Amino acid sequence: MRPAHHLPPVILVFDSGLGGLTVLEQVRRARPDAAYLYAADDAAFPYGRLSEPQLVARVLTVMERLIALHSPDLVVIACNTASTVVLPALRQRFVTPFVGVVPPIKPAAALTRSGLVSLLATPGTVARAYTRDLVKSYAATCTVSLVGSVNLARYAEAEMAGAKVADSDILAEIAPCFDEREDGRRTDVVCLSCTHYPLLLSRFERLAPWPVTWIDPAPAIARRVVQLMGEPADAPDAPEGLAVFTGGTGLNSALARALAGRGLAETVVEAMPLTAD
Repeated sequence: MRPAHHLPPVILVFDSGLGGLTVLEQVRRARPDAAYLYAADDAAFPYGRLSEPQLVARVLTVMERLIALHSPDLVVIACNTASTVVLPALRQRFVTPFVGVVPPIKPAAALTRSGLVSLLATPGTVARAYTRDLVKSYAATCTVSLVGSVNLARYAEAEMAGAKVADSDILAEIAPCFDEREDGRRTDVVCLSCTHYPLLLSRFERLAPWPVTWIDPAPAIARRVVQLMGEPADAPDAPEGLAVFTGGTGLNSALARALAGRGLAETVVEAMPLTAD
């Protein structure tokens, strides 16, 4: 057995579904020496259907079990909804450090030249005061369109599981992001404010009515992980990653192959049904 100080750090990446895989990819690039656990609370997916008290209680319950079982050195909450609602409660309950996801309004305001920015998110993220406060704080000189997509997260999950989603369906979800004014100005930056959405980025780029800059918050999350944990070891020696699902009803061979392609060679179900209050 190797001495304890040679063991790789364990990083837990947590989401309601598969969207956090986009964050996992960037964090793994930044810390290739770490051991990775990806946890999808698919038994409660999507989180937007839960009230804020229900969401806090659910995530605390699931996280308590995951931390007890896997003892991560750091947890990434790779979900905008959970980050904006549950992070304070998580940090109060656990000593494990947490990194969350913030809608990338600040970099969008710095990048735009037209002053027209769109934030593409779930309806819950769009409706929260937290998101609107970010806009007021960092993009007060811009016109920011808040676009709440009802279906994109589900479409991303379907594609990962091998189903095909029509171009017309995806275009209908992203079309409200594109604003064109009489003075010739057009939206030039779109913030991807749900971690599921970068899974469909190549489709967005192909279907967009004109080119825009799409901002994925995952690279910034990876940089924050390195700030907290330090630079990677010189010689990566980490095991294959583990994927944990709390429901597992959507698991199939296509999804297993997709997970393996992202370094998650083993998949298990740790059943944690969502109970009604």
